[in-house]
Amino acid sequence: MRIALIQHSNTDNTRSNLDKSLRGIREAAAQGAELVILQELHTGLYFCQTEDTELFDLAEPIPGPSTQALSEVAAELGVVIVGSLFERRAPGLYHNTAVVLDSDGRLAGVYRKMHIPDDPGYYEKFYFTPGDLGFEPVDTRVGRLGVLVCWDQWFPEAARLMALAGAELLIYPTAIGWDPNDTADEQARQRDAWITVQRAHAVANGIPVAACNRVGFEADPSGVTAGSQFWGSSFVCGPQGEFLAQASDSQEQVLVVDVDKARSEAVRRIWPYLRDRRIDAYGDLLKRYRD
Repeated sequence: MRIALIQHSNTDNTRSNLDKSLRGIREAAAQGAELVILQELHTGLYFCQTEDTELFDLAEPIPGPSTQALSEVAAELGVVIVGSLFERRAPGLYHNTAVVLDSDGRLAGVYRKMHIPDDPGYYEKFYFTPGDLGFEPVDTRVGRLGVLVCWDQWFPEAARLMALAGAELLIYPTAIGWDPNDTADEQARQRDAWITVQRAHAVANGIPVAACNRVGFEADPSGVTAGSQFWGSSFVCGPQGEFLAQASDSQEQVLVVDVDKARSEAVRRIWPYLRDRRIDAYGDLLKRYRD
């Protein structure tokens, strides 16, 4: 399966951002991509750097205008597309939602982000209600996709539950960056941790992982922080955590790579983690903490 990750910078012009994503999809399809993955909240700036009730106006229903645009290009090009949108579900009820458009343009499924951060520069709890659809893969023409979103990528439980439900590929639309005031060493540690934890999900579950991040500097509208320098570095790794492709940490890029889905079966035969799980002894995982 040939997949593509569309890594780009964003502005406050929604139409311009969407057009940039659509151009990337077309470029990827021209290179033979069957599955195209967009970054988290790809139609706009990462607005969660500050808390502002007027920013709820950026949200849209699903299906809605962006879903329709992605649906049309998916059907035209015969590709599967994973997008990421600010969903307006009802007055006062909003989600950070990934949509999956099948190659015929059909909305194959949605995933609402389950883990919602609330940290300096990432005030998502102000905007997003935690997802209520669980960890359910989406079936498409190219396979069963385990779609998660950004902060979800730090939680092994989410990856495992997707794998246990038959996901053949873990997908993480992402928006993560550096605080420009951090030292170079601290920035390197953060990026390395981000890459390492996702490669570990691939190893622990014996399936490939694809993470698509944005690039570019985005100022904090409130002026409280120094803004965020998104570190790109979108990548795809195989079922042993091996890098298959990695994008720049600063440049826009259409990253295209071939993924051999049959390798997962071969790897799981020699590293049978699912066989050796002690499901009779994991009850305490349902506790917040073992006192």
